[in-house]
Amino acid sequence: MVARKVSLLAALVAFLAVSIQGQARFASFQEIRGVLGLLADVLPTELKVPNASEAERAWNMWVRRQDTAIRGRLQRGDEETIVNWLLFGTTFTKQPRVPLDSVSTDDDTRTKLIAARTVDLANALAAPGQDERRLFARELFAKQGYATATAADRARLAAHLADLVQSVLAERARIAAELKTVGQAGSTSDQFAARSRLFRDRGLSLDTSFRPSFALEQALLQLRQKGLLKPGAIRDVAVIGPGLDFTDKTSGFDFYPQQTLQPFTLIDSLVRVGLVKDPASIRLTTLDISPRVNDHLRRSRARAASGEPYRFRLPLERDVKWKAPVLAYWKVAGDRVGTVAGPASSSVAGAQVDVRTLSVRPSVAQRVEPLDLNIVLQRDDTHRFDLVVATNVFVYYDVLEQVLALANVRAMLRPGGFLLSNNALLELPSSGMRSAGYVTVEYSDIRDDGDHVVWYQAQ
Repeated sequence: MVARKVSLLAALVAFLAVSIQGQARFASFQEIRGVLGLLADVLPTELKVPNASEAERAWNMWVRRQDTAIRGRLQRGDEETIVNWLLFGTTFTKQPRVPLDSVSTDDDTRTKLIAARTVDLANALAAPGQDERRLFARELFAKQGYATATAADRARLAAHLADLVQSVLAERARIAAELKTVGQAGSTSDQFAARSRLFRDRGLSLDTSFRPSFALEQALLQLRQKGLLKPGAIRDVAVIGPGLDFTDKTSGFDFYPQQTLQPFTLIDSLVRVGLVKDPASIRLTTLDISPRVNDHLRRSRARAASGEPYRFRLPLERDVKWKAPVLAYWKVAGDRVGTVAGPASSSVAGAQVDVRTLSVRPSVAQRVEPLDLNIVLQRDDTHRFDLVVATNVFVYYDVLEQVLALANVRAMLRPGGFLLSNNALLELPSSGMRSAGYVTVEYSDIRDDGDHVVWYQAQ
């Protein structure tokens, strides 16, 4: 009987995978030739082909190579995530978290602390148990030829981890310098546009937090107040790059299972703002190229089908001076799609953290359907979304890729539908998308801890 239940569950997962995958397709040359013509100055050499038939052939070859290249950036993003875990995580070491500012710790002390944590993580990966973070990191490094069986293996892995740390810290220093340059030149709009392409050469990171969810709720509130979105008008929704909280870049918390937030907090916000009465009336599709994200969501749907809720945690550091609206949001986030469960606070490696644990109703979790889709190059013909959101997504792409992504979003939006993004996107005359407003939010008193969320409307 147990075996039969397991086989049925496996069949359900397989069915969901088949029914969800296979809908994405590459945008055709005919669909994007107008975009390419307007961006001739920034086209890669392979696409600068004058003959129409040769241009179409070149596009068909380039789009597949580019898809492979973009998906290849996932590994670099995963490595950066593991570096964040190494620097800030608390479950694999008794060492304090690494302060990266030059005020609280001198360079020599910080170097020794990073070295100690590197050894601790290498040793932890040798005994992963059932810890999903350790299992994932161990498998990733094993594919790269790094074992953990012997002391020599672990020393070799620790040396590799140390190299990754230095590479990530160097990249952060480069980005900080670029940000400083951006902040000293041009208008506020120019600065926003430059920030919106800041990670164009970086690995694709899946890390997420509750901050963008708050910003999206503020944008939805503005759209309703302005009459641009009306109650009952939102039924089909997409989230591009929903993320998977392994360990975020600022806090590095790893004391709870991996989770995704935005699909559930978006449905929650739509109900709270008054745009949707019943969460069960929403169909939400996630668009992502990460097998980890898509598999995580497929498994959550399968569990929801058997009546199991989806749990997520919202950690809030007490020593951060949060803005009052953010605190107010944190206290209610998720309560329209589930119920509060678990402890209200926790102490993690000396850091005082308030934690809200939400148990999302299975009926809501089943409304979230993952689709493997590269938004830069692919689109889905089965949807005409009323609303698409993408936070901290387009920042990983250059101008050409952003414009191609915007064209694919437009193809999947109904006329009058909206895209919400915290990145500035180039609006070509042929794009069929126009910015219609924005909202600026601040999360805390920390410098630059905020977002501009722009809404683009399909014409």
